[in-house]
Amino acid sequence: MPTLLLLRHGRTTANSAGLLAGRAPGVALDAYGSSQAAALPDRLAGIPLALAVHSPLQRCAETLAPLRERRPGLPVHADERVTECDYGAWTNRSLADLADEPLMATVRTQPSAVTFPGGESMRAMQARVADAARDWDARVAAEHGPDAVWLMCTHGDNIKAVTADALGLPLDLFQRLAPHPASITAIRYGTPPLLLRFGDTGDLAEFVPRTEAARRDAAEATETPVGGGA
Repeated sequence: MPTLLLLRHGRTTANSAGLLAGRAPGVALDAYGSSQAAALPDRLAGIPLALAVHSPLQRCAETLAPLRERRPGLPVHADERVTECDYGAWTNRSLADLADEPLMATVRTQPSAVTFPGGESMRAMQARVADAARDWDARVAAEHGPDAVWLMCTHGDNIKAVTADALGLPLDLFQRLAPHPASITAIRYGTPPLLLRFGDTGDLAEFVPRTEAARRDAAEATETPVGGGA
């Protein structure tokens, strides 16, 4: 079976401001996220990608832009099914403020029971994204063979949902997964599916205490129950 590389978009202005961006328009990569995107072509050097799929939101398109520039022949497809969860009335609100919402306790402990006010349920989000990943994987297998590698650039909660689906992990446990911005998660849909790598950034600097990188990726900033963290 082909290998799926799930890429989370680079860090955004909303990530660094502590906002739940959701589907709000105009959310761009911040300076650090732009540097993450610029590093992507070298991280993927030597990997013959069959195609790339991405969320239509600006931050995912910006993350792939340097790769597309370096690989002008790469087939790239925007797919609405892998867009961000519709957080409804929570969109663009501060994560600190959302922490006080009564629904947040359910988001943390039983996401399968959550429908965001005026938005989407987490069950529906997982179903559409996991279906898209499996559909594209089957297409890649049919058109490029079992050794093909392909890329999907999407969002934090989506990556958690696809990973949980591949592992047979209940959605209510998916909050235990934390893919950083610009991280790569590798899945192969065999029998059973295999998680080959999770949240790989190639950077272990966050684990050195009392450094700028440690502050940037501190637990309180990254272990958010919605949006995938900063």
